[in-house]
This record gives sequence, C-alpha cells and structure tokens, in this order.
Amino acid sequence: MQTLDLTGKSCPIPVIETKKALEASAPGTTFEVIVDNPTSVENLAKFASQRGYGFVRGSDAPGEFRVQLTSPDADAAGSAEGAPAASGRKVRVVAVSSRTMGEGDERLGATLLKGFLYALTEADAWPDSVLFYNGGAYLTTEGSESIEDLKRLEDAGVQVLTCGTCLNHYGLGDKLAVGGVSNMYTIVEILSAADLIIKP
Repeated sequence: MQTLDLTGKSCPIPVIETKKALEASAPGTTFEVIVDNPTSVENLAKFASQRGYGFVRGSDAPGEFRVQLTSPDADAAGSAEGAPAASGRKVRVVAVSSRTMGEGDERLGATLLKGFLYALTEADAWPDSVLFYNGGAYLTTEGSESIEDLKRLEDAGVQVLTCGTCLNHYGLGDKLAVGGVSNMYTIVEILSAADLIIKP
C-alpha cells in the first residue's frame, strides 16, 4: 500500500492528486490518503463511488483523516458524475454563483433569481444539472424560498449540486435542504461537458 499525504491541500487538490496516482498505478493498487478535513473525505468517497474505486474509511485523529482507495480493473472504471451518455441532444447546465441575479438592488436581484429558478420548472426543456457555488449555496439550504422549485427539478431527474467548500465557508454545512454536495473537480467536469451553460 502506498501513502499520499495531502494534508494542507484544499479542494479540489486532494481529489485531483488521488486521481492522478490511481490512474498511474497498476490495477488493484491501494493508496492510503491522508487529509486534514472531513469535506475532503466526503469528496474522496464520492469520487471513488463515481469511478468504481474501492473505498475504505480509516482512522480519524484531530486534523488527520485516513482513507484507502483501490484502483479498479481496467473494465470496471466508472464514468464521471454529470457526464451523460451520448444522446444527440445538447447538455444544458445552469451555474448559480450568487444569491441575487444581476447587479444593482439586492432585494430586486433576489426576487429575480427566485423567479428565474421557478421559471426553470416551467420551461419546455429542463437543464441536466444546476450547480450552486459561492453565495449560490444559500439557495439550496434551509430558509431558501426556492427549495420547492429545486426539489421539483431534482425529482424530475435534474442533478442539483452545491459546492461543499462553499457550504462550509458560509456555515451551512449541515443545512443543505435539496440536492447533493459536490466539489470543484466535479463542477469543472460538468461544466466542461456542457454544450450550453446558463449563468443567471
């Protein structure tokens, strides 16, 4: 077993460095990855699940979390989250980075963004994914007036993801009310695979 000490590294570096090491290793190789925060542990667990890698949580100590990831056989590797199968149609992603829409009056901007998210549920063509990061994290957490609209999208198969680093930064880590927690590596993959990115 090999060791990757990634303490002091912030998202998305632990996932990226682990991915590089696993892809460069022989099938069946196990890496013990050491990180210093639970968010990195969850990001690595999600990454392992998406790619079909073995994942085992190890011992935890103050400021030190250990996990083990094992590279799969070549034919067992999974596809990245958010990378839809080719269907001939354009992949649409909505990226929300603020609690408001546009610049100027913040109350107006909040009203406009609430209306935008509602309008998404009434559109003829729904997006494949809706990503929330930075101040946009407030819209998927307790107290948001858009939760029901976002749940309607999620129930219909739209992927709703919020940046975990952003949730933690704003003290919202335990207040997510809709969708899942993501990381910057996954967000980059989803945006890179999109044919159309809508940023309100």
